[in-house]
Amino acid sequence: MPERAKARVGVLISGRGSNMAALLYASRLDPACPYEIVVVGSNDPDAAGLKLAAAEAIPTFAHSHKGMKRAEFDAIITRELEAAGVTHIALAGYMRLLSAEFVTHWQGRCLNIHPSLLPKHKGLHTHQAVLDAGEAETGCTIHIVTPELDDGPILGQARIAVLPGDTPETLAVRVQYAEHQLYPRVLADFVSAADRPEALLTRVRGLIQNLPATADKLSHGMPAFFVEGGKFFAYFTHDHHHDGVTALLLKVSGQDEAAMLIEQDPERFFRPKYFGPAGWVGVVLTDGPDWGMIEALLTAAWRLCAPKRLAMLPI
Repeated sequence: MPERAKARVGVLISGRGSNMAALLYASRLDPACPYEIVVVGSNDPDAAGLKLAAAEAIPTFAHSHKGMKRAEFDAIITRELEAAGVTHIALAGYMRLLSAEFVTHWQGRCLNIHPSLLPKHKGLHTHQAVLDAGEAETGCTIHIVTPELDDGPILGQARIAVLPGDTPETLAVRVQYAEHQLYPRVLADFVSAADRPEALLTRVRGLIQNLPATADKLSHGMPAFFVEGGKFFAYFTHDHHHDGVTALLLKVSGQDEAAMLIEQDPERFFRPKYFGPAGWVGVVLTDGPDWGMIEALLTAAWRLCAPKRLAMLPI
């Protein structure tokens, strides 16, 4: 079996980039590390971390966000990340609130590190907030990014004691030591789990949520996606017929299109069981599928099943 490709991580920073450096050097010191840093970007062209990345031969980009609408700026960042072939994003001291469009596009593939034990002390000035609250301990948290600030499923935490006489500055130093240890381990564990059914379903949902008027519900024991006022256009299946397969079942234009896809890549495409001769094709989601292709197939399936008033919309 060929060696599995490493996850291609894009890191976004706004300052020194010390967590970016921790991720980078961890990936290079361990040949078995399941990720590689392929690009570092910033909303500040003067961010010091960009120079560090460039010195280590990592491609960089920077765009000032000043005077731009949030979604407009984030679209630029997405284009840069996709041009670098990024599969996952690590926010590492990136001091920009993200637009809903950005979060949806990268749903389930974007991590953030925060210098407190979430859900406590979200937002800025966390170390002062810890001291003001009289906490006996603090630390850092890595979580999946969601539209809510410093929210989302927690993937890992590191705890440190709050000592008598601590200041925000002394806490910041010790918390950062913990961050540098925690982030590489959690990111490695996270990208290694990319083939797990829950991670694949999250990614599929993220793509489908970019399409207009979609919803989902269980159908035949599978998460099924449909156009409101229209028909089902996709099903997510995992070991549904005890075959061990995790796949996306997609509506296509007919038997000819299904046969063409299967002939082109019989290890990736297959005829779904119990769907009859109608126009459906299965796409295996494990072992690194072409997600750009899957997005295009989802869009085509959506158009086939959407009411005419929606199907004509530009996407």
